[in-house]
Amino acid sequence: MDFKDYIRVIPDFPQPGISFKDITTLLKQGEVYRSAINELRKMVEHLEIDVIAGPEARGFVVGAPLAYALGVGFTPIRKSGKLPYETIEAGYALEYGKDKLAMHVDAIQKGQNVLIADDLLATGGTIATSVNLVRQLGGNVVGAAFMIELTDLNGRDKLQGIDVFTLMQYE
Repeated sequence: MDFKDYIRVIPDFPQPGISFKDITTLLKQGEVYRSAINELRKMVEHLEIDVIAGPEARGFVVGAPLAYALGVGFTPIRKSGKLPYETIEAGYALEYGKDKLAMHVDAIQKGQNVLIADDLLATGGTIATSVNLVRQLGGNVVGAAFMIELTDLNGRDKLQGIDVFTLMQYE
């Protein structure tokens, strides 16, 4: 299946020069969504994964069903101030701004193998920050899985030593 057939590309969003890859058009097609998650599952099932961590918000719609398909736990990575319990935080730069991510201090147990899952790998800032948070908690990042990778933004460069799995690539 060519998953690109189900991605809506929106030019100049959220600002001029950005070509936004909208996965909502894929998500609304139940069989396509299931196929995408199943393909990601096949890519990562050889890894020893204890838990999947997904950054807000689209990382939830990729990471949670992938965790379910693999029979492992899921933990959210949220923006600062959104989690109700004690957290750790780290700042990061987006391709069009800055933000902070947070995780509960007990979200990852020391030594757990963690797969990070999100909808899109662009510059790598969000995922590098997610890796940082997982490692601060003592987790071992065994890979990162995405529906889409924007190859010309070189996000993989920020994930040296981490296996990266993607369904689709755009330049």
